[in-house]
Order: sequence, then C-alpha cells, then structure tokens
Amino acid sequence: MPELPDVEGFRKVLEPCAKGRVVQRVDVRDAGVLRGVSVRRLRAALEGRRFTEPQRHGKWLLARTGDGPTLLLHFGMTGRLVCGHPDDAVGAHDRVLFTVGGDRQLRYRDQRKLQGLWLADDCDVARLLGRQGPDAMAVDGEEFEAALSSRRGCVKGVLMDQSVLAGLGNLLADEILWRAGLRPTRRASDLTQAELRRLYTHMRRTLRWAVAAGCVPPRDSWLTGHRDDPYPACPRCGDTLRRSRVAGRGTVWCPRCQPDGS
Repeated sequence: MPELPDVEGFRKVLEPCAKGRVVQRVDVRDAGVLRGVSVRRLRAALEGRRFTEPQRHGKWLLARTGDGPTLLLHFGMTGRLVCGHPDDAVGAHDRVLFTVGGDRQLRYRDQRKLQGLWLADDCDVARLLGRQGPDAMAVDGEEFEAALSSRRGCVKGVLMDQSVLAGLGNLLADEILWRAGLRPTRRASDLTQAELRRLYTHMRRTLRWAVAAGCVPPRDSWLTGHRDDPYPACPRCGDTLRRSRVAGRGTVWCPRCQPDGS
C-alpha cells in the first residue's frame, strides 16, 4: 500500500513530467476512480490549464493549476503515478491520462480503485485536508508528543490514524516501532517523554531513508525485509519475530527488542 515515501515518489514523478506544462487533453478511461466530479467537468476544468508546483500532505498528492482548481490524488492500496509518452501502449489499469505535451503523458494507474481523483477549489482542499493531522515529515517534536500523549489507543493504531498524523501506514508503523524498541500494543498515553522522543527520532530517521528509496525498502537490515519470511528472524537480535493483529492490521514485532513495558 502506498505510504508517505511512495507518494513523495509520485510527487517527484509529477514535477518533472508536468510542472509548467499545459494540460492538452484529459482522457478518462475509467470514471470509477473519479470522486465527486464528472468526466465532462474534469476535462473542462483542467484542459488548457497549466500544472504548477505539486505538493504532498500525508498520503495525498496535490496537483495545482495556479489560480485554477486543484487535482487531488489518493492512491489507496494499488494506485501509482507514471510518466510516459502519449504513444505508449495503454495499460489495463491506466484509469486517467493527462497529455501535457507532444512527448509527455501523466497516467493515474490503479488496479483496485479504492481511492481516486478529486477536483477541488481552495475551500474544498482545506476541507478535505482539514480531516488530516500534521504531515509526518513536517511535524515538530513538541506537536508529535502532544498528539500521542493525549491518545488512549495502542501506539501503532495512533501512528496510523491519519487524523493524528498524516502519512504513516502499516509497514512504516511496524518499522518505526521496531527501531524505537516499543511494542505496538503499548498505550500511547502511557509512553514516557523519553520514549516519545525516541519514537519521534526514529520516525524522522526512518522516513528520511524511506523517502530517499521511494518506498519502505525491504532491506535485510530492516524489519520490513523479513516480515514475509516463512520463519522470520529479527535482523537486530536474531530472535523469532511474532505476527499478530494490532489495530486491525497484520503486525510484525520482536518480543526481545520490543518489550511490553509493563
């Protein structure tokens, strides 16, 4: 599932592909990914407009058009953004195509269509993103500690709650908690100030590495690199990793490196 590093990667696809270019044509091959906007309205609003600097907040990508409307993209579980040539063969899951020149075409590609595309003016953008917490890459330490210390739920669930912190998903939450030495089932409000600071430090560090990779990398030195092994072992201590469900999601953790804190 695309998380903050993936969406930041899509922003880096959009910027060189479409920034400063006029949308010549919008081809909607599957209207099932449009949210609250018709094909006709999407085309009328975007064709002839010029994409400006794209932005990201959490898992949302904002393709702005200057003083025109903003195209908001959310990638659900299987979405992605690719840049190609207008003459390239269209893939089975290419849902919307934005031709931005004779040699470039931006494509929203999504197999399962769980999220999609919104068209919004500034007020609608503020309303949609107003439901989101601060971006996990931008939040400062004090804001992070205040947000988590007031929550009674398990720390993994709180980290993945987009209204608390925007951008973290299942893989990142497990990776960050493993690096911070905190069990996913710990209650967020029970964490000490030292534990919250350690969690924040490892979140920032993990996000920097993951953004550089464009994903949550399945490296041998990362928990992510072993979560799907038949007999997963902790890359830090070698102990057998445990699998369970926390906050409704499949969770991997190390009983030795992540004590229960009781």
